[in-house]
Amino acid sequence: MAIVKMQTARTTLSDPLAAAEDLVKQLEGVNPKLVTLFASRDRDQQALNRAVRERLPAGTRLVGATTNGELDNHGIYRGNVVLGALYGDFEVGLGLGTGLTLDAVGAGAMAMKRAAQDLGVRQQDIDSRKFVGLVIDDGFRYKKEELLLGILEKNPALILVGGGASDHELDPAKQSALLHVDGEVATDCVLVALFKTNAPWAALRSHWYVPTGERLVITKVDESAQRALEIDGKPAALRYSELLGIPVEELEYGKPRGFAAQPTALKVGREYFIRSPWKALPDHSILFANLLEEGTELELMKLGDMAGLTRSFFQDELPRRVQNPQAALLFHCGGRMYYSHVVGTTAQLADTLRHAPPAAGMNVNFEIYSGFHINTTLTVLAFGGN
Repeated sequence: MAIVKMQTARTTLSDPLAAAEDLVKQLEGVNPKLVTLFASRDRDQQALNRAVRERLPAGTRLVGATTNGELDNHGIYRGNVVLGALYGDFEVGLGLGTGLTLDAVGAGAMAMKRAAQDLGVRQQDIDSRKFVGLVIDDGFRYKKEELLLGILEKNPALILVGGGASDHELDPAKQSALLHVDGEVATDCVLVALFKTNAPWAALRSHWYVPTGERLVITKVDESAQRALEIDGKPAALRYSELLGIPVEELEYGKPRGFAAQPTALKVGREYFIRSPWKALPDHSILFANLLEEGTELELMKLGDMAGLTRSFFQDELPRRVQNPQAALLFHCGGRMYYSHVVGTTAQLADTLRHAPPAAGMNVNFEIYSGFHINTTLTVLAFGGN
């Protein structure tokens, strides 16, 4: 028999010492192997890290990140700190890769190498049936695709799930993110937590879209590979507005009828990985958050029942994929959260979390799932018992 469980804690206290005392007190009776710390960006991260670690049992490892909102089974918050204390039948190795901006591939490879060494396993010996990788990056470096190449360089079959550390600041010039790995708090980096367990587990994802059956082709991109210049041989923004039947001015992500309502997805087997456009630019190109390749065919999606599909994910899909689910780490798209505010479904969305197993998580700056950089999605690492 093998099982992985989690107990969660949350505090609204702002003083680092008081917050740490409150959080760790809620974990009484638990001797965690790993604690996840998801903290509002406005907290003193160094002081909070130090205070929490001083109060945890000796030997407990810690990973975490700054957020654009915090999640547990009772709701979605802003300005809080949420802990997830994992315990049971697993081992974990932690690795931090730095210098993400200058060499994202190298940073990803460094994080993976260090996590494997910390766990005492050679990278080539990692069995994807018993190992899974949790990845958190500095989301404002926009380097997910490159860092994933580094992480998976020697482990192409390894399942990865996670998201980008974030900030509630809306001004891009002021946004920043920090990651926690044990006693280190750093920026411009990526962390890998490599789990080994015989307990049931799964990397999952949930979005609230359904395919329309209509496809489009990225026919021309710019040198950055992030701007679509042409779609179906036409100026990208004009073609997309034609497909949706709305003015170009209404396309920008977050507007009620635009990209957030009808994004694009990459079809992989039977799954649809959401890779929504971001904004239409004055030259009628479209900026995407992920890298683009000319000739790529994308599926046009449409909005479904936002709360209903999320609730069904927790009630039906997750228990079907993970036997006796006991723990869920949640990486919830910040854009998805923003759009729920726009259309007035935030309360209903937050209510779905009560149907999850014990859960801790954060609103992230873009998501990672099975080695892909995706968006407008909830990604989840869930553990259970057999």
